[in-house]
Amino acid sequence: MLHYLSLKDIDSLPNWVEEARSLKTNPKHHKGLGKDKTLGLLFFNNSLRTRLSTQKAAMNLGMEVIVMNFGSEGWALEYGDGTIMDQGSSEHVKEAAQVISQYCDIIGIRAFASLTDKEEDEAELVLESFKKYATVPILNMESSVGHPLQALADAITLAENNTKSKPKIVLSWAPHPRALPHAVANSFVEMMQRQEADFVITHPKGYELSENITKGCTIEYDQEKALENADFVYVKNWSSYTNYGQVINKDTNWTITLKKLGQAKFMHCLPVRRNVVVADEVLDSSQSLVIEQANNRTYAAQIALKKILESLS
Repeated sequence: MLHYLSLKDIDSLPNWVEEARSLKTNPKHHKGLGKDKTLGLLFFNNSLRTRLSTQKAAMNLGMEVIVMNFGSEGWALEYGDGTIMDQGSSEHVKEAAQVISQYCDIIGIRAFASLTDKEEDEAELVLESFKKYATVPILNMESSVGHPLQALADAITLAENNTKSKPKIVLSWAPHPRALPHAVANSFVEMMQRQEADFVITHPKGYELSENITKGCTIEYDQEKALENADFVYVKNWSSYTNYGQVINKDTNWTITLKKLGQAKFMHCLPVRRNVVVADEVLDSSQSLVIEQANNRTYAAQIALKKILESLS
């Protein structure tokens, strides 16, 4: 039984990317693969692209889809062992995961980091609990520390737009008024470590990602220097990892402008705050790949679901 919890579940990234690009040419070619199969999507947090693209991917494969928003519709779940449930939680994940497994052939889960307890977030409590107690494969639709569907879509987008044997790709932090998780940045870094590229991470001091993620990567604190001769610039905000979940810098000098971008292609996972993270002139330019990235979310989800379905046959 194959899960897709992180990029580590991809045996060959180039092969998955190539197959995903092939799916784009005939999205419903494998519609029989998901016949009489049901995908259950559990959302503990909001979504636009992830929800719609994953549903579309499942439909392309012939699957039925059930969606549940736990924040407003489901019982509050308990995850601890031996807990006396006399407080807020109404149902334990032990029962919930097994029950949902009876209704679905694959379970997709989206559950963000709390950004209050680093140890708890890194334990991936929701994702790992469902993996432990469910009896069907689990699809990670963004968890506390990773967003492997987004990273796979990014890899597809890079493959479609790259013309060099070793492009320069920069991951740049940008300001944001709220504390955001590290998941997208973490998975992008992990994906880049499997690419043939000149990869640079740039951010203000104090915004270092986990060393377990960035080990071996080039980190440049001077954004202007990092962006020199870049072919692709991936922009994302994240909160402090050391001062966990804190916003320690809102320096607007880190906002991406067309002048900073130069000739590079611009990438962002969306949603994005215009004229905070990136200027209108960048998003509205021909150098922006954000809509292509969003489109590729369908084929990232579709290749992951296809691999899982094949493992069940």
